Amino acid sequence: MPNQPLLYRILGSLLLQFTMSRESRLLVPAFQCQYATTVSTGASLKDENRSNTKEGKWFTLPPYSSTINGSALGRALCASGGSNGGADKAVSSAETTALKWVLRCCPDLPRSLVQKLFRLRQVRREASDFGSDHQGVLGRRLTRVAAKDSMNPGDQIFLPITVKLLPSDERKLPLTKEEVNFIHSLVLHRDSAIIVLNKPPGMPVQGGIGIKTSLDELASTCLSYGYSEPPRLVHRLDRDSSGILVMGRTQVSATVLHSIFREKTIGMLHDDIDDKKRILQKRYLALVLGSPRRQRGLISAPLGKVVVDNGKSDRITVVDNAQDMSCQHAITQYQVIRSSSHGLTWLELCPLTGRKHQLRVHCAQVLGTPIVGDYKYGWQAHRKWEPLPWSDLRRNSSEICPFGNIYPFDLDLNSGSISDKQRRLHLHCKQMVFPDISQALQDVQLSPDCDFAQLESLEFNARLPSYMQRSWDIMNS
Repeated sequence: MPNQPLLYRILGSLLLQFTMSRESRLLVPAFQCQYATTVSTGASLKDENRSNTKEGKWFTLPPYSSTINGSALGRALCASGGSNGGADKAVSSAETTALKWVLRCCPDLPRSLVQKLFRLRQVRREASDFGSDHQGVLGRRLTRVAAKDSMNPGDQIFLPITVKLLPSDERKLPLTKEEVNFIHSLVLHRDSAIIVLNKPPGMPVQGGIGIKTSLDELASTCLSYGYSEPPRLVHRLDRDSSGILVMGRTQVSATVLHSIFREKTIGMLHDDIDDKKRILQKRYLALVLGSPRRQRGLISAPLGKVVVDNGKSDRITVVDNAQDMSCQHAITQYQVIRSSSHGLTWLELCPLTGRKHQLRVHCAQVLGTPIVGDYKYGWQAHRKWEPLPWSDLRRNSSEICPFGNIYPFDLDLNSGSISDKQRRLHLHCKQMVFPDISQALQDVQLSPDCDFAQLESLEFNARLPSYMQRSWDIMNS
């Protein structure tokens, strides 16, 4: 009589293989409509490695290299602002899982698909110390890898060759040549790590309800410049404001910039305010109604959010008693640039913290001088103010619109000066200074213990929009 336990094991094995094969056939069609995959069962991993390598059935990702911890690098740059600070081992020791590496190399692949590939055990890894197999045949020794497995320098990930990436143009907006040229004309600086733009007023930075086109979507379409990943926002500008906007070209550079912007706010709340220690400096030009009592000063006032119009909208306001409601402390430096007999004043504003509507609320509620065109926080002052007459309405050469009377995306950058009945918001980020992120990343790659004390800073300046330039000229006439 045959050995019954052995017979049961053989039957169980056959049943298990049939069940797995059937399950694979049921799962794969769920995403084969867009991404075709190959499920291999029954063959040994060794035979699969040899046949797939020979026939080129794997989609190979770039070798993994030790990644940079963007947050740690940002903190190191902030710490080096006033001392001989440098990088530490934490900067270059960011641990990356196999899932994160696949998503980073293939940004067009849906995360759900990548996770399913790992669950179906279709992802392979080639260790950096591969060699020949036991038969002496030189080849790739591929092993299955889980999503949470850590990557080692030199490791390579292999996906099924039949996995098709999303077409890159599906995410892109249908733009005309004129619109693309306009977006390109906004670029002030571009290197391997960042893109700096002069944001026009009236263009929202991010999408949302009622927003057809946003700057981050346009940047994804027009400003990748051959990179596989689109530029990422690292800070915000109000829709009606204008000026310098910085975007990170890679995930690492965006994380570094995020850390610098965040550390700047935290540092101002705990340390003494010292221009020499500030590695991030932002300067705005604003035209306000009235004139501050002092020519220069420091505003330190907490801000909180209040709901108005039966919950339909909200406003930011100065909080008198910080214990009564949640608030965020906000600090702004200001200086009078030029005053006029018309009751208007040009101010230079330097936000030392980054809070929503910080400059607009500080000008309107603390200084008592709302920004021209800010009807949200200064509508009462605008009711009593009449447009200034200006006899010379001829535009100088700097105001001539190369795109005609109306810019692309229905932007009107010419009307809205103090001579017009409907004034636009006169708030412009004119200058920004921060460390050379591209050079810092290169230095860390060469030497994890590099010193950032001698790292140079980049300075960017953005010209005024046409209507603000006209207001400037009117006050000088």
